[in-house]
Amino acid sequence: MKITRGTKHFKGPLPHPVVALGNFDGVHLGHQLIFRRVAEIAREKQGAAMVFTFEPHPLKILAPEKAPPLLTTFRQKMELIEQCGIDEVVCADFTQQFADQRPRDFAKDILVDLLGSKEIVVGYDYAFGRGREGTLSYLQKMGEEFGFAVHVIEEIRINGQRVSSSHVRELIEDGQVEEARQFLGRYYSIHGPVVHGYKTGQRIGFPTANLDTSKVQIPGTGVYAVRIIHNQKEYNGAANIGFNPTFHRDRLSVEVHIFDFHQEIYGIDLEVQFIARIRGEKEFANADELVAQIEKDIETVKSILARHTF
Repeated sequence: MKITRGTKHFKGPLPHPVVALGNFDGVHLGHQLIFRRVAEIAREKQGAAMVFTFEPHPLKILAPEKAPPLLTTFRQKMELIEQCGIDEVVCADFTQQFADQRPRDFAKDILVDLLGSKEIVVGYDYAFGRGREGTLSYLQKMGEEFGFAVHVIEEIRINGQRVSSSHVRELIEDGQVEEARQFLGRYYSIHGPVVHGYKTGQRIGFPTANLDTSKVQIPGTGVYAVRIIHNQKEYNGAANIGFNPTFHRDRLSVEVHIFDFHQEIYGIDLEVQFIARIRGEKEFANADELVAQIEKDIETVKSILARHTF
């Protein structure tokens, strides 16, 4: 899959471009349906399956205080999009000027003149242009004027709940990673480099990798059964997210104890997949009580992971 960052770097034209439009944070099941429809149409028309997206998240520019933590890093988002059969991604720089475009200008300048769009695929709640003034009906009107077809993917629901990035984010914040998996179609995972921590785990016999996760949505505090991806190999482990109340820390940390692992990995990026939350964060009277609980947690985690097929 080819990735172009910045509209000025895009080199066209491409054959019969079929284009998905949106931000697509999380690449949940609804997003995946859009991408697969794009790929399906493109194959039928011998065209190019494309995604037009943007970075950063619009709220980072329009209302920074409301900008949510991302469910996927840019790299992870691109990998997930590629898995859905997309050939090319054009990622625009989301600036105030980009946000201020009138809907008609966006349709003409971006969809037609830049991308040469022949068919557009969007979700049922898509809106575009300044202040989200561009409605679906207006996009269809622009399609009639400029000669592109518009396909709308209807909402999907799981157990009566609409699939959306905001709902997935709420589940992750609450530590409900098993429920989030239903909406994502995969285990929720975070990526980050291993950084130096307090080395408390090492002192009590359970060394941990501390992750820098400042760019992504962190699950709620507690202990989790996890899978760790390092150097294309998979390992089982237990993760603790919290403030280490037993040792009176005041900084949230993500610590991963990787079973049967003895490599030096400071500075190395890990992917941590969250399989299940086993308990909330607790404060213990002393280190001995904590060690006893960690031993129980590890047995619980091993039992959970043994029942999963990866």
